[in-house]
Amino acid sequence: MQSKLGQVLRLWLLAGALAGFLCGGAQAQGTGGRVLRLIWDGPLTPPLLTYLERGLAQAQAEAAPFIILQLNTPGGQLDLMEKVVAQLRNSATPVVVYVAPRGAMAGSAGTLITLAGHVAAMAPETAIGAASPVGGQGEDLGTTLEAKQKEATMALARGLAERRGPAAVRLAEATIDTAEAVTASEALEAGLIDFIAVDLPDLLRQVDEFAVQVGGQPRTLLTRGLIVADVNMTWVELVLNQLTNPNIVFFLLSLGGLLIYVELQTPGGWVAGFLGAVCLTLAFYGLGVLPVNWFGLAFIVMAFVLFGIDLYAPSHGGLTLAGMIALIVGALVLFNSPGSLPFFRVNVPLVVGTAVVLGGTMLALLTYALRTIRRPALQGAQTLVGQPGVMRSPESAQVAGELWTVEPAERGQPLQPGDAIEVAEVKGLRLRVRKSRS
Repeated sequence: MQSKLGQVLRLWLLAGALAGFLCGGAQAQGTGGRVLRLIWDGPLTPPLLTYLERGLAQAQAEAAPFIILQLNTPGGQLDLMEKVVAQLRNSATPVVVYVAPRGAMAGSAGTLITLAGHVAAMAPETAIGAASPVGGQGEDLGTTLEAKQKEATMALARGLAERRGPAAVRLAEATIDTAEAVTASEALEAGLIDFIAVDLPDLLRQVDEFAVQVGGQPRTLLTRGLIVADVNMTWVELVLNQLTNPNIVFFLLSLGGLLIYVELQTPGGWVAGFLGAVCLTLAFYGLGVLPVNWFGLAFIVMAFVLFGIDLYAPSHGGLTLAGMIALIVGALVLFNSPGSLPFFRVNVPLVVGTAVVLGGTMLALLTYALRTIRRPALQGAQTLVGQPGVMRSPESAQVAGELWTVEPAERGQPLQPGDAIEVAEVKGLRLRVRKSRS
């Protein structure tokens, strides 16, 4: 009897040890690691796509349990959105898309990016939707093209939302078909998202033990003991992302044009020309990324041509004023054509202010150039007029590195050795000098 009892006890102990081992192993998946967080704040741009690719690669290299993509975007171009969706759906690491902080939105392309996450969550007082497709310049599409683009985008939305149920599919289609936008509570009620989380700790608490499908395989997210580590953008990604700001692009375009103008008017130096070329190169990178109307660039080029011609025109100032107007028109046509998306528009007061400052600078350079041209050329000894010097004796002074015979230019003002003087007049081989006034 005792032998049987001992066997039973040993079996219980063995079972307990095995259970403890299994439980300990399951818990170890959620403790001691870290979750990577990427923060998107602003329109969808190519540098943000590069940032996402780097974050996904880092997560896979670190075997991170999942990634948090904190999202706040008004949207972006459809081709970039499709690449982001493909990256998220093909990721070997689960991605939690979290629309935050309060007041944030997942607008337009951001709607489908949110649906593409393995988990979708939103902070209170956030919004999602208004995903109707528009053209590359932000304009409304033609009837046929609009129908094709809408159907393609709605098909993508249905594929992303079908795992969330019929109500979520209908709402996803409505965000594209009728540009419907909803709050976080409405999105949760329709099943379009999985959670409403107040902050990151609340998000981790709710995601714990949540089941997802990654690459067609089930996986359970365990968050106990995990810490959140931010993946920051590199300085290159930050710079390139800033170059998608139309205000910065316009400023670089204007500054680059001014520096090139200065280089052409005063050849021989290289600093102004080099810096101007750098500014224009950076500006053209931004123009290559932004949806712009290239016809506006013709007005901007014409503005600087008018600035240059004004130097040789008989009526100075008129062409500079015309150049200022051409610069303003060019900037507005380039960025603010009808139908342009609001976040890709240039600030009008900035455009006007830059044009005024640039025009004023051109007028100042023009005035200086005209004075230089009209000033009589000084040759020979005449170049000594105004030069400083030092008295060496009552009748001699050192001027421009040479010893000259001098006489006072003003009566009653004796000159003593050591006095600082300046040349008032050249009289043959003698200089008439006076005491320096500075």
